[in-house]
Amino acid sequence: MKYGFIGCGNMGGAVARALSRSSKDILVSDRSGKAKALAEELGISYGDNQTIAQSCQRIFLAVKPHMMADMLAPLAPVLAQRKPVLITMAAGLTMAQIQEFVGTEVPIIRIMPNTPTAVGMGVIPYCTNPLVTEVDLSDWLQDMAPCGLLDPLEERLIDAASALSGSGPAYAYVLLEALADGAVACGLPRAKAMAYAAKMLSGSAEMFLASGQHPGALKDAVCSPGGSTIEGIRILEQRGFRGAAMDCVIAAYRKNLELGK
Repeated sequence: MKYGFIGCGNMGGAVARALSRSSKDILVSDRSGKAKALAEELGISYGDNQTIAQSCQRIFLAVKPHMMADMLAPLAPVLAQRKPVLITMAAGLTMAQIQEFVGTEVPIIRIMPNTPTAVGMGVIPYCTNPLVTEVDLSDWLQDMAPCGLLDPLEERLIDAASALSGSGPAYAYVLLEALADGAVACGLPRAKAMAYAAKMLSGSAEMFLASGQHPGALKDAVCSPGGSTIEGIRILEQRGFRGAAMDCVIAAYRKNLELGK
């Protein structure tokens, strides 16, 4: 099965990188030409949008939401005729809107990947329209396995998922950097502070997933009465850490809704 990527920025590139572990029959294109370097690195092909529309059976639409309609307009006739599976990752744009841009019914998968997909640790909620067959979906999921977790989700919840798992790595990196900065302020060398913070966040997430315990219970297990950890928790609560974390997800969700208008 031949895959195409129209647009290959950070997110499209992350998916292409992971997908290349299961298939080398991939053709990528972009406006800047930066995807050419990625193609050479991964051992895949570089081309143009028209070639992708004419030759690929599964096409990732990895351009910005505001660019989608103009990008699809010149490709619509061939897409309407061939009806390849279109895989959109544009925040805020529904499958119905993509279908409207193409001008006819075509099979569509909507995904919201995140950048850790590049290292096989992605979170990718997905939904499909009725034209995607069970065989198409099964084959696609098998090819996408190197990307990480692929989880079916109702389309009405995709924008909320994007605000969490899609945008979430940015929040995690800010937290990682801030924790490391605190350790540096206490005298720990920068390289060790960054490595310790990253491994701590990764290990904590794995422990939560493996144990099935509520995060509050896991937090309590670290907090000894009168100890240093509960003092740190007190500061986080005092500074509104939970509220800020909730608000950043809600703000991203609201922006996703605006992007679809």
